[in-house]
Amino acid sequence: MKNKILKFVLLMLPFFIISCKKNYLQDGSTTEGNITEDQVWGNDSYTRGFLNNAYFTVPSGFDLDGDGAMMASGTDEAVNSNANSSVNIFNNGTWSPLRTINNVYSNMYDGLRKVNLFLDNISTAVIIPVAELTTMTNADTGLVAQVKRLKGEAFFLRAMFHFELVERYGAVTLATKVFDREENLNLPRNTYQECVDQIVKDCDSAIALLPTWTQTWNTTNRGRATKTAAMALKSRMLLYAASPLFNTANDVTKWQLAANAAKVLIDSNKHSLITPYINIFNYGAAQYNNEVIFATQATNRNDIETNNAPISYDGAKGRTNPIQEFVDAFEMTNGKPITDVTSGYNPANPYNLRDPRLALVVNYNGRIFKSRAVETFVGGADGLNKNVNATKTGYYMRKFLSEAVTWNQASNTNARRPWVVFRYAETLLNYAEALSEAQGPVADVYKYVNLVRQRTGIAMPALPAALTKDQMRTRIQNERRVELCFEGHRFYDVRRWKLGDTFLNKPVTGMNITVNTNGTLNFTRFQVETRSFADKNYLFPFSQNDVNRQPALIQNPGY
Repeated sequence: MKNKILKFVLLMLPFFIISCKKNYLQDGSTTEGNITEDQVWGNDSYTRGFLNNAYFTVPSGFDLDGDGAMMASGTDEAVNSNANSSVNIFNNGTWSPLRTINNVYSNMYDGLRKVNLFLDNISTAVIIPVAELTTMTNADTGLVAQVKRLKGEAFFLRAMFHFELVERYGAVTLATKVFDREENLNLPRNTYQECVDQIVKDCDSAIALLPTWTQTWNTTNRGRATKTAAMALKSRMLLYAASPLFNTANDVTKWQLAANAAKVLIDSNKHSLITPYINIFNYGAAQYNNEVIFATQATNRNDIETNNAPISYDGAKGRTNPIQEFVDAFEMTNGKPITDVTSGYNPANPYNLRDPRLALVVNYNGRIFKSRAVETFVGGADGLNKNVNATKTGYYMRKFLSEAVTWNQASNTNARRPWVVFRYAETLLNYAEALSEAQGPVADVYKYVNLVRQRTGIAMPALPAALTKDQMRTRIQNERRVELCFEGHRFYDVRRWKLGDTFLNKPVTGMNITVNTNGTLNFTRFQVETRSFADKNYLFPFSQNDVNRQPALIQNPGY
């Protein structure tokens, strides 16, 4: 019973400390309740628990609306099978300060308050050094080394929380200290560049203090921040900052900075591409594989399957339905796009001889899932209009799903999965994109894109030689589209490239499959829904409540 009480106290502790806040940026520290601040920082378990709790603030992308919606359904990757899902706000022109989704503003500032309080107090807090690393030297076991690692984790999380704000809203108000309740907290935003610089600075601080990579931590502590995680965050932040949305003058030095940051991680020689591809996301017995750089807490779960498996599989909800435009993005196994008349694409057998990743991320008609074929043809067990949850496009998402779990049974089984925040394939593509924009399609650009394409078990052909810079840009953008699908990247990639009008402001389609009397199939593309995108949608709106509390914030343009 004591252990249960302690876990509850540690979970609730930051909420006790912030319970009197009047503004997101206010330090609401208090001695209300059963634990005082002196007691928090005077107890090793409480101090560690304070930082541990901050990790829970890192967002997961498996459920945005409480019913399994994913960011993919707010992009040109998918449609949500629930017509009433709030994720449709992204698509239907109703996104506004009064109608928001994925609004993390409050949560991120709560997280920032936690890590700033921690950084303010850790140097004098009670910490009992423990063995945390796989191989401990005398230099690793002392109090000084322990405090350095804890500070490194806090710097990484502070950079992470700021990044989660910046990728959504653009420039925000930086929170690098604990704000006093007597201060004027109606603060304006910092500039975008100031935000980028602060995130990079905190990443660099984390890199100097943290263990090298996941395997450096001992088994108990894997999942904590590492040098390579901070490198990955720095790489992504600099890539976004170099992209057209904010680098309007196309300053190539920004692209080179992004390339350099990604190359540092690559040259650490710690992470690698793993096989099979599907194991990246299904941990099984391996707590953290070598492709995963950083992920949220891994929990035993089956909700990913109940929300996304085809409907005939024990009453799953089939929420994330890939659209035809996304399916079309997968090349033929000869490396040619399906629009190339010499590619060998057969509209009567459209999933044959396609990039192997298609079958690993999409449940299409006839694909074997959990030992039987998915039936998305009209009248099939998973087909269009079969029930209210049935696919709206003729497809279901396959990525992330474990075939080992069961649901809606008398006794169910789970699998241990996190939300993967950073993985090595993204870093390789970050480097290739940034380097190509800075220097053109030089040899390293080909090398690292081809590493992703030619992963064991995928084995797609190398990119054609002598591509122009524009051609290479298109190929890299499509490679990110298929390799990183459903992981939340597409939403921000399309925006940072300033291609929202190209990809998000038009109808999306699906595949209607009917069966002839002789058993052959007819494949007919059909319009699923229209989509709306305006220039203001490149950034999130601040909710009206946030602007009311902090008028100096000033709403993003167009809202």
